[in-house]
Amino acid sequence: MFDLDLALRFGAALGLGLLLGLERERKREAELLFGGVRTFALIALLGALGAFLEREMHQSWLIIAAFVAMSALVIVSYATTAARGELGITTEVTALLAFIVGALCGWEQVAVASVATVVCLLLLTLKDFLHRLARRVEPTDVEATLTFAVISVIILPLLPNQNFGPPPIDVINPYKIWLMVVLIAGLNFLGYLLVKVLGNEHGFVLTGVLGGLVSSTAVTLSFSQRSRREPTMSTAFVLAIVVAWTIMFIRVVVIVGLVNRALAGGLAQALGWMATANLIISLVLWRRSRSRETGVVSAGANPFELSEAIKFGLLFGIVIVVAKAAEAYLGEAGLYLAGAVAGLTDVDAISLSMANLAATNPASVKVAEHTIVIAVVSNTLVKTGMAAFMGAPALRRTIVMAALILLIAAVGGSLIA
Repeated sequence: MFDLDLALRFGAALGLGLLLGLERERKREAELLFGGVRTFALIALLGALGAFLEREMHQSWLIIAAFVAMSALVIVSYATTAARGELGITTEVTALLAFIVGALCGWEQVAVASVATVVCLLLLTLKDFLHRLARRVEPTDVEATLTFAVISVIILPLLPNQNFGPPPIDVINPYKIWLMVVLIAGLNFLGYLLVKVLGNEHGFVLTGVLGGLVSSTAVTLSFSQRSRREPTMSTAFVLAIVVAWTIMFIRVVVIVGLVNRALAGGLAQALGWMATANLIISLVLWRRSRSRETGVVSAGANPFELSEAIKFGLLFGIVIVVAKAAEAYLGEAGLYLAGAVAGLTDVDAISLSMANLAATNPASVKVAEHTIVIAVVSNTLVKTGMAAFMGAPALRRTIVMAALILLIAAVGGSLIA
């Protein structure tokens, strides 16, 4: 009888092999590869057939023999190309992967085979991008990243997952604090990596986006100072600053959502009003400026540097103790005061602190939400003050007006949420 499931599995193997072959076929003429689209499809089909026979005949040596034969063919191909001075082995490794992908289909693991194929195709297609990234990443970046990865993988599981400190402020949990460090460093590294990959000089909108991922405060200071030298460009500078602030609002919601989804939902509504107001302001400024000038954003320090991680860990520990003490002794007003003070320098620590607090006490979700909004407003007002003090008069007028609109949006969003 016709076995539809078997036919689908063999069809999947053939299709995935064809995809790999199509990608390699593009390089065939330039690199004189040993196989193209048909060869890779046949290799995947061979893997599927070997896996099928191994299961049906209960002879594991069949699939092993097929893989060994395939490996020998790949070795001969590489030796031939290496003799001509072509030392690349990407196609040969892809051929072995095609065999394994086919075997996975034969073993009824089509989903795993599909994921492996897609990842392989991404790596092959992004060759130029990855090479550019490798050239822009400095050795110190690699060392810092590897150091942090080792410390996170080895040290984090060893840290005690229990609270320390005198009641009612027994909130010092080494494991959770270091976990928050890993989380924030990972998000910061995304912005750091994007700047490394895309470069540091772009139009003002993209500069604001990248700057908001790295440091919206740095963007505010940089463009405020530049407006003194180029006052006619003040509108474009405000555009970059406002875009960076918008990214900061979105970033806060993402950070909180990774720890506490319930809190992130309400927070998204409150900060969403501010983000929407910023987007409208940005559109107006963009229409007014239409500048072809560019801005520069710095990648900053690698957030995976151990010193940077420890600094944030200490800051988060202090903020979470202060927040808990404020809640215990001063109630809601104490938390709001803590949010306003913490927001003067950083919003990440207080945001994560409130997310953890709301996770342990669901009744405090609204208070935590309002505290984070206060911290964000406090941080925005500080940056507004920096811009007004350091910027040109034209930038000062525009940035103060934008801040007032944001303040109204924050109040409205908090009341509605």
